[in-house]
Amino acid sequence: MSPIPAAVPTTPRASRKEILGWAMFDFANQAYTLLIITVVFGELFTTVIVGDRGDGYRLANFLWSLALAISYLLVVVTGPLCGAVMDYRAEKKGFLFVSYLATVATTAMLYFVEPGYVVLGLVLIVLSNYAYSMGESFIAAFLPDLGPPEDLGKISGFGWALGYVGGLFAAGFTLVALGEATAENFERIRWVGPFAAGFFLLTAIPTFLWVKERGTPQPPGKPYREIAWERVSTTLHELRRFRDLGIFLVSLLFSMAGVYIIIAFAFIYGAQVIGWDESVRNIMFIIVQVTAAAGALGFGFIQDRIGTRVTYLFTLGLWVAAILAIWATPEVTAFLHARFGLDWEAQHLFLVVGCLAGLSLGSSQSASRALVGLFSPSRKAAEFFGFWGLANKLAGVIGIIGLGLLQSLVGLKASILLCAVLFVIAILVCLFVNQARGQQAARDWEARNGR
Repeated sequence: MSPIPAAVPTTPRASRKEILGWAMFDFANQAYTLLIITVVFGELFTTVIVGDRGDGYRLANFLWSLALAISYLLVVVTGPLCGAVMDYRAEKKGFLFVSYLATVATTAMLYFVEPGYVVLGLVLIVLSNYAYSMGESFIAAFLPDLGPPEDLGKISGFGWALGYVGGLFAAGFTLVALGEATAENFERIRWVGPFAAGFFLLTAIPTFLWVKERGTPQPPGKPYREIAWERVSTTLHELRRFRDLGIFLVSLLFSMAGVYIIIAFAFIYGAQVIGWDESVRNIMFIIVQVTAAAGALGFGFIQDRIGTRVTYLFTLGLWVAAILAIWATPEVTAFLHARFGLDWEAQHLFLVVGCLAGLSLGSSQSASRALVGLFSPSRKAAEFFGFWGLANKLAGVIGIIGLGLLQSLVGLKASILLCAVLFVIAILVCLFVNQARGQQAARDWEARNGR
């Protein structure tokens, strides 16, 4: 690895308090992604609010995928522009605060979505998931300021791990206190929106108290819209100098398409294909959260030793194995029963598969965020993480709409194999990424333009 030029001092490690404050946003926002997108409201929307209209939930699944895809498409359009303005004005915390309040407000309003209120549910999911997703990019833009390159893997992993712990608290309480997502239990489970909003509102407060706003605002002069377009155009032109970042974002596009499918449909798959009981669903939730936290934290330390790119490739291999195991669960269960007399149901084997999926989820997301941080000059961090957000959410559009259309033709079980294809493509693309060269490109830009 090339040495750091003397003109570019390395970023000092932030205080533990500030790093904890940054990670608390991951802790807080997991209440939204788990309770609303993954575990509770997604299942409630497809099985109760829309319901089975004689098509095996295919219309409900498609509408759910459509709402998520629209929200991600909005992020694709606005994310890089907001990132450019954030860097220009050094106002990352302001943008983060607006997205945080918008997520809280629209999530709380999900209480008013009753069975048959499909349009209202779609609108609120689009708005809340858009605000939440923008906040993901905004909080990630702080990462390069929290420590030197050799620490970013551990810091990113700590954030993801703490996030899964937050999700365990939020969703654990919900599953115990509010019960299952059924029509009979609707009057209790409809409180999932207000609870997720309240959890996010309160537990994210340390982020705004402890995280520092760094950078120097540029003098005003032009309208922000013009500034944003100019900076995005310049960055797109300069991406030729950040070759490895560009290649990695293409790999990320494919891998995150698979991840977003799993996040949006894993528990729907469990209900519709595996046919699990409520108790098994609750155990699966705990397993995924614990293994995802372990994966994020453990691989956060590993990637700082063996390289973030190598770690990322390894986690994609785990994902391919996990997807094949998810798809084959019913058949493997039948084989084990016939061959060895093992008296397991598919839902029990699915719990074992959940360990592998959880490990893959936590480790891959941590590694991808850290790698973007390594490839980003400090003064362009928000802008580059805007493109990271763009790749993530464009992946969400492609993956979720692709699965939504495919499952309407061949059913949910067969269409889940799309994820394995996406992860294999991501592996092949990432083979062309050179981590040392990518980090050197960021240092060279800082040497020419300053931090």
